[in-house]
This record gives sequence, structure tokens and C-alpha cells, in this order.
Amino acid sequence: MESTDITEASIKAAIEERLKAVHVEVTDMSGGCGQSFTTLIVSPEFAGKNSLRRHRLVNAALKDEIARIHAWSAKCQTPDEWQRDKAAAGAGGSTEGPPMDGTVDGKVDGVKQ
Repeated sequence: MESTDITEASIKAAIEERLKAVHVEVTDMSGGCGQSFTTLIVSPEFAGKNSLRRHRLVNAALKDEIARIHAWSAKCQTPDEWQRDKAAAGAGGSTEGPPMDGTVDGKVDGVKQ
């Protein structure tokens, strides 16, 4: 498999199969060349594991794919964590965008604009 064969769909299928994921979002951030992906992976396999162990599990499962791309990021959640975040985001259920921890209305408190 060449890097041009790596697509959002192929990564999603690999994650679902290898990590028993119940929900996967894959976004090609490279403009279509298949070199940079960001993902949200929801799997019961992450239960009881800290962030580092979750990422090691993902990296091991996708070792061949990750070796062929330029950049990779993964947000790893258990189904309970994902449901909690969806509920906190409101009826739309969107958790997209950067984390806003430490901000006030999306702005860093104490910083002049």
C-alpha cells in the first residue's frame, strides 16, 4: 500500500476492525494528498487506560498506515466519555474544534485582544 492509497475511508475501516471502535471520525487535513489525518476514535478497548496507553494502542494497531503518512493525531475516548462530551456540547452533539479549557467565551482570560 502506497501513501496515496491511504484515505479517510481506509483508515476508518482499519480503526473499526483493529480497535473494535464504535465511532470513528477521520479528517484528511492535507487537502486530499493523504499525508495528514486527525481522528476521533471511540472504543471500549480504551477503558481503564490512560491517554498514553490509548495512543500506544492506536499507534500499534495502525503502525503500517502511520509510517506512510506525514502527520497523525488521534483523540481517543471510551463510549462513556464520548457520550458525556456529546451531552455537554448540547443537542447538536458536536465536539469539534479546539478545546476551550482556560478560556472565557473562547478568549484567553487576561489577554488583551
